[in-house]
Amino acid sequence: MKTHDEVQGACAMTEHEKLLAGLEYDYTDPEIQGMLARTRELLGAYNAEKAPARRGEILREMLGACGENVTVQSPASILYGKHTRLGSDVFINGSCTIQDSALVTIGDRVVIAPDVKLFCGNHSVDAHERWKRGEDGTLKLVTTTKPITIGSDVWIGGGVIVVPGVTIGSNVVVGAGAVVTRDVPSNCVVAGVPARVIRELEPLEEA
Repeated sequence: MKTHDEVQGACAMTEHEKLLAGLEYDYTDPEIQGMLARTRELLGAYNAEKAPARRGEILREMLGACGENVTVQSPASILYGKHTRLGSDVFINGSCTIQDSALVTIGDRVVIAPDVKLFCGNHSVDAHERWKRGEDGTLKLVTTTKPITIGSDVWIGGGVIVVPGVTIGSNVVVGAGAVVTRDVPSNCVVAGVPARVIRELEPLEEA
């Protein structure tokens, strides 16, 4: 049960601040809807653009941070954009989805194969808690979020799903089709549903 101070603190937060804090938030909030609309516009332009230089400009405008030598193949799908931070030498293949309703942080030298999905949004298992009636009487979907963090020197195979709140360490290979439901330590290969460690890897030498 929340304390009085916790309730008061949540009331003082904007809906976007609640979202980033992992609290229940109102998806219909004008600030949030404005962010989503802006990203839809930029994403449409990015997916339609052919010139590499202009694509890079749009990508940097759309994301929270973007390192050097980054490739994101089209079609790409991203929700907020500004919640996603990419390191340098990152390659993301086509038809990937970054549902960045919380922060998504991806390190350096990361390779992401086609059809990978990173999901930060979550809903209650209890159907009675999944929808709540707002002050205007309409039912609203209750959503919470958790961040996803991916270290450096990671290769994520095709069709992988990463669920909210997961941290993947550095020097990791995630086998194609895996569903990553819990944190992955550094220096290993994981595979399966749910993903589990199937092989240890030698730590990388420092450059």
